[in-house]
Amino acid sequence: MDGAQFRQLMSFWTTGVSVITAQGTAGPAGSTANAFSSLSLSPPLVLVCFDLSSRTLHAVRESERFCINMLAAGQEDVARIFATKRSHAEKFNEIAHHYDSGVPVVSDCLAWLACGLESEFRRGDHVVAIGQVTDGGVRAGADALLYHRGGYARVGPAVTAGADGA
Repeated sequence: MDGAQFRQLMSFWTTGVSVITAQGTAGPAGSTANAFSSLSLSPPLVLVCFDLSSRTLHAVRESERFCINMLAAGQEDVARIFATKRSHAEKFNEIAHHYDSGVPVVSDCLAWLACGLESEFRRGDHVVAIGQVTDGGVRAGADALLYHRGGYARVGPAVTAGADGA
């Protein structure tokens, strides 16, 4: 299977949208990512995938820390800004952000996780980074931003199943 066909097939998998940020020696860095997942509850671990050419990966390696900013519905512009190859300074000049636990946090995001870089390994054209979650926060009442088949969507609050699972 070639890369274009694989990409097209993977577009059917609905994902959340995140911006991975880090504070490098040249300033804050960040990029949009949907290749992120929880890995372990004890200890709390996550994994994030970076393209080998990612400038954000360089900042993560320098600082040995990163932040996963889960974007809220309405933050499509933030996702688009961080998906570009513009300079990191330009990206951060266009969005509201603050610092918490030594990492840049996108203001008004749905939730964020500050992580220490625990390990990394290369597979194909990406690096899989494992991070230990050290801090985080959530914005109550916000809806999640989703990505599906090349477009953005939102999801509201979860519906709790009854005792019978229905």
